[in-house]
Amino acid sequence: MSKWNLSSVPDQAGRTVVITGANAGIGFAAAAMFAGKGAHVVLACRDPRKAADAIGKIRTMRPSGSVESGPLDLADLDSVAAFAGRFREGHDRLDVLVNNAGVMWSPPSRTVQGFDLQFGTNHLGHFALTGHLLPLLLHTPGARVTTMTSLAQNFGRIDFDDLNWRRRPYSRDAAYSQSKLANMMFVLELQRRLTASGSALAVTAAHPGWTSSELTRHSHPAIRRVSPLVGMKPEVGALGLMRAATDPTAPGGSYWGPRFFFETKGHPSAARISRRAEDTAVAARLWEESAVLTGVTYPLPGRTERATDA
Repeated sequence: MSKWNLSSVPDQAGRTVVITGANAGIGFAAAAMFAGKGAHVVLACRDPRKAADAIGKIRTMRPSGSVESGPLDLADLDSVAAFAGRFREGHDRLDVLVNNAGVMWSPPSRTVQGFDLQFGTNHLGHFALTGHLLPLLLHTPGARVTTMTSLAQNFGRIDFDDLNWRRRPYSRDAAYSQSKLANMMFVLELQRRLTASGSALAVTAAHPGWTSSELTRHSHPAIRRVSPLVGMKPEVGALGLMRAATDPTAPGGSYWGPRFFFETKGHPSAARISRRAEDTAVAARLWEESAVLTGVTYPLPGRTERATDA
């Protein structure tokens, strides 16, 4: 079997792509790849200066596609809604939404609305963004939503009694794992709901294995020292995400990551979904809790789900 690599990415000319956290690491690598394949890429980033620098770097690569940026802070639901509103006003299609941005192992912190920073950014922010952009995704033939999760989903637990770590002693590892399990459950639950409604919109997931990037900035110093030596470069780690987002044979609900060394390195292949992520009852409850917390409406074909009804 041949290795899936950048040459395997189909032509993206005429397609519009939004990538969160696209100014560095895997997000930047994916943005450069999409633009190189002809797509119009919107870099959705919290820091406008870093976004401008990233756009400048991509343009020096002379891609056949084009790039622009838009301010997006996933830790602020007002910012999420504002970004989505501006995007809908300026674009008539959205072919791929890549929910990539995230924080890992951060110290105890809160989002603007008071959620745990890791759960609020990694899961709730992307839940809200996808909901706001869903009408445009449903309007675009062949559209896809791809969410970046992590091997940490294998260790995550959804604690409905304390989703936002208000009572428990804070664990950076456990909070991150919960947010990444939530990402995976969101992908599977959204795909189930889309399928039930008769929509052709596909939802996929990916993980980066061990990739050396800025995401490890809150990790132990030893990990930060070792990661550049043993981890994959972002342009390699991004291939799983690119396969999930562009491979026409990747079905909705599929999950992609590195093939070798317990899925930490290698070319992208189908990855193992954790048993907890496949718990449909927990996923449905997490969906309803997320709708209440974000206040976002998911207007699926044939049904309207409002957070106030949850």
